[in-house]
Amino acid sequence: MERKEKILAYINSKEYIPLKSDELITVLDVPVEDKSLFIYLLDELCREGKIYITKKGRYMSVGAEGALAAGRLSCNAKGFFGFVICDDPDEEDIFISGDGMMTALNNDKVLVRIDMEKNKSNHRQGHIVKVLERRNKIIVGVIYKEKNGYMCVRPDNRQIYTKIFVPREFSSEAQIGDRVAVCITEYCDNGNVIGEVVSILGDKDSLKSCIEGIIISNDIKQEFDKDTLLESEHISQTVSEEQIDGREDLRDMLIFTIDGDDARDFDDAVSLNLDDNGSYHLGVHIADVSEYVTDGSALEREAYERATSVYLADRVIPMLPQSLSNGICSLNPNVDRLTLSVFMEITGNGTVVSHRICKSVICSKERMTYNNVNLMLEDNDDVLCDKYSHLLPTLKLMEALAKILNGKRAKRGAIQFDFPESKIKVNEEGEPIEISKEIRGVSNKMIEEFMLAANETVAEYAFWSEIPFIFRNHEPPSLEKITAFNDFLRHFGLSFKGKIDRDNPVHPKTLQQVLDHVAGTSEERIVSYNMLHSLMKAKYSEENLGHFGLAAKYYCHFTSPIRRYPDLAIHRILKAFIDGNLERGRIDYLKSYVSAAARHASDCEANAEHSERDVDDLMKTAYMSSFIGQTFEAKVANVTNFGMFVELDNTVEGLVRVENMTDDYYEYNETTNALVGRRKKRSYTTGDSVKVVLANTDILLRQIDFVLEKDSSGKLLKSFEKKTRKELSHETKKVKTKKQSKYKRKKKQ
Repeated sequence: MERKEKILAYINSKEYIPLKSDELITVLDVPVEDKSLFIYLLDELCREGKIYITKKGRYMSVGAEGALAAGRLSCNAKGFFGFVICDDPDEEDIFISGDGMMTALNNDKVLVRIDMEKNKSNHRQGHIVKVLERRNKIIVGVIYKEKNGYMCVRPDNRQIYTKIFVPREFSSEAQIGDRVAVCITEYCDNGNVIGEVVSILGDKDSLKSCIEGIIISNDIKQEFDKDTLLESEHISQTVSEEQIDGREDLRDMLIFTIDGDDARDFDDAVSLNLDDNGSYHLGVHIADVSEYVTDGSALEREAYERATSVYLADRVIPMLPQSLSNGICSLNPNVDRLTLSVFMEITGNGTVVSHRICKSVICSKERMTYNNVNLMLEDNDDVLCDKYSHLLPTLKLMEALAKILNGKRAKRGAIQFDFPESKIKVNEEGEPIEISKEIRGVSNKMIEEFMLAANETVAEYAFWSEIPFIFRNHEPPSLEKITAFNDFLRHFGLSFKGKIDRDNPVHPKTLQQVLDHVAGTSEERIVSYNMLHSLMKAKYSEENLGHFGLAAKYYCHFTSPIRRYPDLAIHRILKAFIDGNLERGRIDYLKSYVSAAARHASDCEANAEHSERDVDDLMKTAYMSSFIGQTFEAKVANVTNFGMFVELDNTVEGLVRVENMTDDYYEYNETTNALVGRRKKRSYTTGDSVKVVLANTDILLRQIDFVLEKDSSGKLLKSFEKKTRKELSHETKKVKTKKQSKYKRKKKQ
């Protein structure tokens, strides 16, 4: 890290003259044995957007030629323009017109020259001068033939505007209409992109091919390599006496797991007792995955590469092979398992006054489910209470402690969103057959509180121990975003108490007070949604910056090493520290390791979240496709100048377009956040109950269109599909649902 900073300082210095890499090596007198490392550090500085290479191969400082900025290009899906989201979170996004994108594609890391004048919307604007990092190695789309006979792929992702030319020798056996994955082989100066088909996913109308496309587009690896599988197969499925030696034996303690009904990997177990002084002694026992995924092994390399398990509606893509995730690492009942345990002494007001972390061995006494524990604690189910009578006193004690811990968090100002999550049930073919709200009962919240307590305790312990570590940070929102959110609140007669500026940053308690004020009102959902989008994204880092949303000074991810790599990494570090095996050389290595691992894990987490969200949206659209023409009760979730988003009770959301509200001419009133009819003065705003008819679905775009029941004339419904197709761009006309294709063939006949 010190070498890199010295290189950057030299390139940023006033006396620096733009040099090539070999010239820099000579000027800085880099030893022969360090040349490859020097080039690597230069490349890393380029990737970070701190320096860049000119067309003549010379290295320049980003600030050397006037107003330059580095960031990620985010293109708009509905128009030929985008924004560069700057690496510096305090910098305003930069508008980029289609003409100013050069050869950059969506999500590429780019260098932007900022124009002197702002655009019509008063945004900073600029044009891309260099692509620092290409981030679209594989693109998924549908094969079609141009009029001139060339085979091309139109990307499924509407944020990628460029079609990809596929030479016949690179088309594999792909046919017109197939969905394929294409590896980009060349970016031409004229803006053309050339690629090679690397995988045929299936017919464009296939739901399965759409899901496979989402997985590949987000760089999610599905198959384990041979070395990883071979290594996992040689791991014993029982704990040996040799492994137990040196561990604290907790096998006689009342320890058990509580997880979802369909969970298969149990990485956390809990224990609790109350002493005579009224203090709770909470034990959180986490699977010691690092005992089996050892440093330098194929399993370690695979876990690092994946960084997280991905939970899709129709499948789970695990971080570790099943023999570990569901086998020896899973805290299954009535078998010995190796763990890392955190014991916390917690007072009656929720303060952790002491703690102890140790390597341990446990034997879980029960595999409990959220559903059963909820029935016991919330409904006093006689059958279950009798069956698990040996656990009932402990469960009630846990319920009491969870309330205390939650109250403590609320008091310090932690933000507590309450968005309903979707539960999507699929059949054996992977098709959605039921969508409902995920119910979170007392037991779900109970385990959540215990894991939060363990994560905070471990993070604080690591911070004061001054060991290399991976923290989970959630930085405060930027002044720009929080000011915009405060302006938004004024539409509802709300605003923050006190002054918010750089000297007086917003406190999470202020935001929670807003949520408390709108709780149970029609504005609750839209206020919560906009607040969430004004906050920063939580990330992993080797530095401790605190967790704004939890109002916590120290936080990490410690409790899920089966499905998250950062948890696994810090387990390994903690064990080495506990055993006294962190020598100076090892610490120096770990400092660079945790830095790289944190960045990589954050990127993989973002990819996993995109995949999960996109597959959920796809499944919802596919599910609703069989209900076209049917009427539903809905709530207005959000109002815009182009229509209103409505949400069904099963969490499915769709759009009622303003042009299809036919009983009046509706205009958007920004002050009241409502659509108001010009003549009849009828208005629609968030929280209103409406009856809607499903008019159209688009599988590829994951788009659902409703019309109000009173506007659902036969003529409107029949014309809707044609009208929608007319509005879509050339790129998005290509995919239609099977139902649409059948309808078209019938018309031709």
